[in-house]
Amino acid sequence: MLFRVTFPLAAAHFVNQAARTVMAIVGPVLAVELGLSAVELGTLAACMFAAYAVTQLPLGIALDAFGARRVQAVLMTLAALGFAVFALSPGFAGLALGRVLLGVGVSAGLMAVLKGNADWFERRRVPQVIGISTAIAAVGSAVTTVPVEALLPALGWRGVFWVLCGLTIAVALWIFLSVPEKPRAPGTAPTFGGYVASSARILASPTFWCFGPAVATISTFNFAYLGLWAGPWLRDVAGMDGAARAFVLFLYTLAMIAGSMLTGAIATRAERAGLPAVLVPIAALAGVVAVQVGLIAQPRQYTVVLVLFLALAILSSAGSVGYVVVNQMFPADLTGRVSTATNTVALGLAFAVQTAVGWILDLWPRTASGGWDPDGYSWAMAMTAALQAVAALVMATAARRRRRA
Repeated sequence: MLFRVTFPLAAAHFVNQAARTVMAIVGPVLAVELGLSAVELGTLAACMFAAYAVTQLPLGIALDAFGARRVQAVLMTLAALGFAVFALSPGFAGLALGRVLLGVGVSAGLMAVLKGNADWFERRRVPQVIGISTAIAAVGSAVTTVPVEALLPALGWRGVFWVLCGLTIAVALWIFLSVPEKPRAPGTAPTFGGYVASSARILASPTFWCFGPAVATISTFNFAYLGLWAGPWLRDVAGMDGAARAFVLFLYTLAMIAGSMLTGAIATRAERAGLPAVLVPIAALAGVVAVQVGLIAQPRQYTVVLVLFLALAILSSAGSVGYVVVNQMFPADLTGRVSTATNTVALGLAFAVQTAVGWILDLWPRTASGGWDPDGYSWAMAMTAALQAVAALVMATAARRRRRA
């Protein structure tokens, strides 16, 4: 099932990651070419996350009702349209529309991976398989760093988006032709009203609210910074040129690949040893906060910046394990809806944080080179670190109470 289910769905998640992170490289070019402010650039990047978030709850119902194959094939086709609209657009409004279409199109990236693999693999193997899938998907972030930076002079940012459009069409066909349908037992298909009622029960569950939002914050740094602000941070705080920035982000994504496989394997081993897998996302979240404290100090030494970014990549890759942990607190037939409920929170946070970072940066005058003040970045990062510190405390407290019960 790895070749029929895991790899095709991971390829769609690859497109999802590429769509999120390409703006970190293309964003500075767009800002100069179109004269965008930090708020405008942040809003443009966040449009995708807003559409992504709005889609999540109906997406969970669709995944549980129709399966990963049909839902993901349709959405990948829509994502290809979003890349095309972005490539053709002459101004901000068209670019925003392209990002909205793209947000809806890639909205099932991780969710279809979680649903499809939960349908076809036994419970104890799921964290490890999800780790493999997330590692494959992280390559999507890698190809939008050094390779995109190298292609920009030849293709321009519009050409890059046309390449992504063609790739997305190929992935849609692969999923449609490869992923099998999960058969239902006769008479077990619930009604639409049943799907809605069960979704409401998830949202009313104290378990979800103790763990879902906290897990969602693990990915907040990746969504907000790797998705846009990491490139400008490396330019304005660390003083790196375009090639150096792309190389650091490339290594960051390679570390995410390693971290995804590592954290998935650790979670599986923890369960075999009788330990709760939730310890992995709790420890990772605490580590993410600690690393951000180091970045708030505005280091400029290349080695220090690289080590901090690599540590951040490995730790934040535990987000996918966190999703699995939350899913397994609920019945298996709710996997799609629990996943998308958690992701709704994550994407809502991504939209808010990306926009808030732009707002904070615009509180300082632009630098002579057209960048933003390093102090603005530090205050913005302090905001995300505080949010994640509270989340780690909430999740650790809830896990201790759950274990005692």
